[in-house]
Amino acid sequence: MDFDVISVIGLGYIGLPTAAAFAARRKSVIGVDVNQYAVDTINKGEIHIVEPELDMLVHAAVTQGYLRATMTPEAADAFLIAVPTPFVEGFRPDLSYIEAAARAIAPVLKKGNLVVLESTSPVGATEQMAAWMAELRPDLSFPQQMGEGSDIRVAHCPERVLPGHVIRELVENDRIIGGMTPLCGEHARTLYQNFVRCDCILTDARTAEMCKLTENSFRDVNIAFANELSVICDRLDINVWELIRLANRHPRVSILQPGPGVGGHCIAVDPWFIVDSAPEQARLIRVARTVNDDKPRYVIDRVERAAKRFKEPVIACLGLAFKANIDDLRESPAMEIAHQLGERFAGQVLAVEPNIRMLPPSLDGVVQLCELNEALAQADVIVVLVDHAQFKRIDPVRMQAKVVIDTRGMLSNA
Repeated sequence: MDFDVISVIGLGYIGLPTAAAFAARRKSVIGVDVNQYAVDTINKGEIHIVEPELDMLVHAAVTQGYLRATMTPEAADAFLIAVPTPFVEGFRPDLSYIEAAARAIAPVLKKGNLVVLESTSPVGATEQMAAWMAELRPDLSFPQQMGEGSDIRVAHCPERVLPGHVIRELVENDRIIGGMTPLCGEHARTLYQNFVRCDCILTDARTAEMCKLTENSFRDVNIAFANELSVICDRLDINVWELIRLANRHPRVSILQPGPGVGGHCIAVDPWFIVDSAPEQARLIRVARTVNDDKPRYVIDRVERAAKRFKEPVIACLGLAFKANIDDLRESPAMEIAHQLGERFAGQVLAVEPNIRMLPPSLDGVVQLCELNEALAQADVIVVLVDHAQFKRIDPVRMQAKVVIDTRGMLSNA
């Protein structure tokens, strides 16, 4: 069971680090992406995203000849699909990217190949992916048709990494591997053991899919408790950050930190996949999602009330990413808040995001991207939305004459 050539479909925040991890173990890796800029950047030995240590790994992999990128799938021994899985109107899962990837690799599949879906997916997505491939390749057999005797092995292995720590966690975190058959799982485990140092634990595909959704829904419910607590404390004139610090001194209490909402492609999205699969049973999960989705509106209301003190207020939003020290804007509550404020206070909203060079299209012309010093000098109201390292180094004296709305507890924890 040799996997000498590995193809990674999707070279984003998960796909590119995964490709680099295999290449670092001297595997020949073919990265595939629909973004020409990403492909060209990678082939120059550079990266198009922000992730610590990734630039060095990619540069070494490309210059040593172990990694190259293309827009067209090629034959390989194993295929890893790491494409987006957003939701559409009504919070329904959108599997169109997975379908497109499955249909793209189908023509180059050959007997003995392994296909692993890494994208976080609703329960049943791996089986659906296999069905799409089988539809296009009737000359090959798939696990749903021939079980252990199939020509193509199919498994699900969701990533379990934290942005900003992806390289380390890809190697050090356990992996949950769900095969469509036990043999499919064994083949996938052999593949991941090329670079994963911790346990690769086998289960079935549906359980592996649900495991990732469960992990992120657990986090979402706990964050919702903290976010709701922060709203209650505002009402009762209590410092929520001090309250949480005190409550967490109990040996069996560990309350998370509140924020302006919940962002990212995982925690803000995955719980809806469970709700969609079991709408009558997922009551707590649905309510938690609603609490977290409502938090940006609460922050906007606070900013509007504060802005009434000024005739023509200048508002500075510190941070646009969904978490600290990364450039990932996906499902970011800070993005939503900045956009809404920009619409309501036209020409008066500044945005500071040290990890991007230009605004995304949704904010272009709505807010003004500027440097931190400029924002601190001009703003009447400062809204801390992300606790980037650069913001933690702000001299508190510079904030004294401002109205500060700190959604991250950055100043309280200084």
